[in-house]
This record gives sequence, C-alpha cells and structure tokens, in this order.
Amino acid sequence: MFKKIIFFTTAFTFVVVVVGAFVRLTDAGLGCPDWPGCYGKPTPVHAATDIARAVAEQGGTHGPVSIQKAWHEMFHRYLAGTLGLLILGIAIAAWVKRKALVQSPWLASTLLLLVMLQAALGMWTVTMLLKPVIVTLHLLGGMATLALLTWLAMRQVRAGTPVADAAWLRPWAWLGLALLVAQIALGGWVSTNYAALACIDLPTCHGEWMPKMDFQHGFQLLRELGHTAAGDKLSYDALTAIHWTHRVGAVVVAFYLAWLSWRVARVSGLRAVALIIGLLLVGQVSLGIGNILTGLKLAVAVAHNAGAALLLMALVVLNFALSTTSHKPES
Repeated sequence: MFKKIIFFTTAFTFVVVVVGAFVRLTDAGLGCPDWPGCYGKPTPVHAATDIARAVAEQGGTHGPVSIQKAWHEMFHRYLAGTLGLLILGIAIAAWVKRKALVQSPWLASTLLLLVMLQAALGMWTVTMLLKPVIVTLHLLGGMATLALLTWLAMRQVRAGTPVADAAWLRPWAWLGLALLVAQIALGGWVSTNYAALACIDLPTCHGEWMPKMDFQHGFQLLRELGHTAAGDKLSYDALTAIHWTHRVGAVVVAFYLAWLSWRVARVSGLRAVALIIGLLLVGQVSLGIGNILTGLKLAVAVAHNAGAALLLMALVVLNFALSTTSHKPES
C-alpha cells in the first residue's frame, strides 16, 4: 500500500505541476486575489458577486479577473491541498513503518517540509502580485517535489539487479540533471516575466544572432512584475535578454543530454531509460520551437511545461539507477 500511494502521489504531483503551468499561462494567477479562499469564500460560486464587481471595475473579462480564471486558480489550490495531505500521510507512514519498510524516513520528511514551503510560496505568489522571483521559486518548488517523489518511488522498486560497470557515468548524469534544472529555472523566468514571445523569429532573434539586450534589468531578481527594481517599466531589451538566454540554454542542454543519452544507451541495463530521455528531448525541443511558430498556443505551451517535468523525472530515474552501479571504471 505504501508503494501504491507513493506512485499515485508522484503521478498526482505531475498533474499539479501541469495544472499550475496552465494557470500561469492563462493569466489566472490573480483570479482570486486573496489566499487560501476566493474573496474570503471557499469557492468562486460563493464569491460570484465579488468576482462580478471586480470584473466590472477592470472593464471586462479581458483582465486577470473572471469567473473562469477564478475557477482555474481555485482548482489548482484544491489539487495542491490534496497533494499536501497525501505527502503528510506518506511522511507519517514512513516514520511509523520505518522498520518494516527498511528505509530512512528522512526523504519523506523533507518532502513534507518542501510542500509546506510550497504552500507559503503559493500564498506569496498571490499576495505579492505575481512577483517574478516568487512565481519562479514556486515553479521550482513544484519540480523539486516531483523529483524527490520520483526518487522515493524508485526506492520502492525492488525488482531487477543493479546495473554493472556504469559508475563512471554518475557525475555526468548528475551534471545533466543540474543543467536541466538550470534550464527549467530559465524557462520559469521567461514565463513569469511574460517574455516567451520577446523573439518571434527562428533561429535568430529580431533578425540578429546577438540582438540588443538588457541583462542587468532582465535578471534583477528583487523587482515587481513588468518593472525594474527602481520602479521603471521593464524594457523590451530586458525581455529579449531573458528569452535569448533561455534559447542559448536550450541549445547547450539539448546537445549535452543527447550526448548523455547516447553514452547511457551503450549500457545494456540502461538502454530503456536512455531511449526515453532521447525521445523526450526531441519532443521538448520540438515543443519549444512550436511555441514560437504558433505564437505561444496554449496547448503547445502547457505541453512544453509537461515535457520539462517528464524529462526531469527521467533524469532522476537515470541517476537513481546509476546510484546502484558497481565502481568498475569504463573499459
């Protein structure tokens, strides 16, 4: 039962991450401007009068407030709350049954602390009016929760034998995971600053390989959405710098993970995970290009976020598998 709950919670976390991306991409992050309720009510139905008043004040449903966006936001909160309860149950079971499970309960405890931090970041996302650094940290927290749950799920898989003669790949696999996390952070920074369409041509940006960019203001962390730290309006050059950096990161990560999956595929016990990483990588690059070609079509953008989560899970599985390898060096 413990194993089934962990696998279910891992899949559920993936859903929460994807729904969170959907909320962000539909500009529904402020669909309910308070937390944890919606205008102090448990559902948008109960807050219908307040929402209608807010819609009238903003001049129509084109702004951040509408009944539909309120439902998007609250649905994500309901899912996140359910996830928190599931992780609480896992942490309790990990401690109560630690002798029978024959595994340390500290990973489950770390997950519980992480999901509590996620709740705080979710609150600050709303109360701080979508401040980019908070929203990006919230995204990374969700990805970290998914990664740790994937590792915990792999612990429950006791079938099979350790992969031999592949220990030399460990540092390269960890580097691949680190590069992917950095690229996910860059992608989050693009999304939270609404810079996904700062460059609308490929492979150049504004017809140039090195367009005019403002890195100083683009990568200032402590600032409000759409503004510099000094309060001035964030320039288009700053948005271009954010987008361009993510593109360059995508090229670096794509080439590295392609090389890594090729080397991993040469190890007989890891060929399946290498194939999965390779296929996900091709899909993720294609979706990234598709975001530009389709003008950030919602389905493509959400799929791009889902692809990043799946690729992260695959890299975690690879690193877990390599953690059980022998120490014989490469021949």
